[in-house]
Amino acid sequence: MNSSKPATKWTIEYYESSSGTYPVAEFIDNLDAIAQAKVINTFTLLEDFGIRLGPPHTKKLTGTELWELRILGGDNLRVFYVAVTGKTFLMLHGFNKKKQKTDRQEIKTAQLRLRDFYSKAKK
Repeated sequence: MNSSKPATKWTIEYYESSSGTYPVAEFIDNLDAIAQAKVINTFTLLEDFGIRLGPPHTKKLTGTELWELRILGGDNLRVFYVAVTGKTFLMLHGFNKKKQKTDRQEIKTAQLRLRDFYSKAKK
């Protein structure tokens, strides 16, 4: 019998903009109920499996620190995130992927938010 205690879950935090808004939370709030449920289910998988959660749910963005959380289904929803200290995922940017290739602007938005997060963390 295995007596080791279960691994602690990861936590999910949302990036907070300088104006005090949470863009990913707002993105999720603006989805319909079915899409919201899919996002929440995928976030739960991420909390349970952490960095071990792999394809088809997650994908590393080549040449960046970013990971892409893929919400499966017909909606093509994506959330860019990074792992930060203390078993925490920071959700940076959510969007609806419309083309095969992710729009550079979506990546840029997430990278700017990550830079902003790091600059605030240093203060």
